[in-house]
Amino acid sequence: MKQFGKVAVLFGGSSAEREVSLMSGRAVLAALQEAGVDAHAFDPAERDLYALKEEGYDRVFIALHGRGGEDGTVQGALELMGIPYTGSGVMASALAMDKWRTKMVWLAAGLPTPRYAILDAGSDWGAVVRDLGLPIFVKPAHEGSSMGATKVTEAGGLRAAWELAARYDSLVIAEEFITGEELTAPFLEDRPLPLVRIVAPDGNYDYQNKYFTDDTRYDCPCGLPAAQEAMLQALAMQSARVLGCRGWGRADLILTDDGRPYLLEMNTAPGMTAHSLVPMSARVAGLGFGELCLKILEGARLG
Repeated sequence: MKQFGKVAVLFGGSSAEREVSLMSGRAVLAALQEAGVDAHAFDPAERDLYALKEEGYDRVFIALHGRGGEDGTVQGALELMGIPYTGSGVMASALAMDKWRTKMVWLAAGLPTPRYAILDAGSDWGAVVRDLGLPIFVKPAHEGSSMGATKVTEAGGLRAAWELAARYDSLVIAEEFITGEELTAPFLEDRPLPLVRIVAPDGNYDYQNKYFTDDTRYDCPCGLPAAQEAMLQALAMQSARVLGCRGWGRADLILTDDGRPYLLEMNTAPGMTAHSLVPMSARVAGLGFGELCLKILEGARLG
């Protein structure tokens, strides 16, 4: 483990996803220390990032989620300090964190993603409903973990959904609601990992059902025919490449009943908690949690 040198596990932070990041980071830190890595906890909400340079850290495992950790800002700081870090670089991190611009890149590349509208205080709510239909999924453009997100089932609820999302972000996106199988497609470097099928209570895969209940069912293997799973994995890898992602990540998608896939979001620093999907998929691929953490850390780089 000497090849890794002194390692900082960045977790916590000041985003709305701090609580989840704390769970991810503690799990990663324990796994690395158990493997013999000289790993240390580092919370950017409590310490100046430049301490990483002053204290001689050789590389960083980013277990931060949301803004200030997954959006290119920390990645840029680490680039300036010359400290290799896990996951995607500055551009891909910033792009993938912005759901609106992610969609524009995917659409420009000919990749399928649900139709959408940008909402603000002056939006014509009726026109949005007529264009996208109901239900509509409303969410902040720069948050993850379903923070501030609402499934709108009645036209009268659209403004309230925007108001909730706007508490988290000035940029709010309304998305056509696609019905079908909810799937996630993790990857590790250039290797797609097995798909995970998500079956949430009443189809509501919200913050609570993601992290704090055992009511959501996860199927891995996902149960799809091998050829269809391979097609979806290839789509996920293409979606990551056009955004410039590297290292590891997870694309979320919907598969309709008639077999059409729709890309939803790209996660460049996915959760690493007991309920998280990348570790679940990696286990099916033969990688235990500790080995997965080491593989991700091994891929730390600059530029």
